[in-house]
Amino acid sequence: MTANVNSRVQKHREALRMAGLRPIQIWVPDTRRPNFTEECRRQSRLAAASDADDADLQRFMDEALSDVDAATD
Repeated sequence: MTANVNSRVQKHREALRMAGLRPIQIWVPDTRRPNFTEECRRQSRLAAASDADDADLQRFMDEALSDVDAATD
């Protein structure tokens, strides 16, 4: 049975490669770690504080949002 599964996986991967795709490996944060939630909060506070201090960024974001709103009306 394992050989059958391996064969199907190999065929699937070959089909994806023929479609012009390639496999990659990415590393993402481990959401199961005990400090994950607190680290998310810490980074969110830093980003919020940084955004609050940048009036030009806020103006840019507001203008971009109004452009999107105008395009969808």
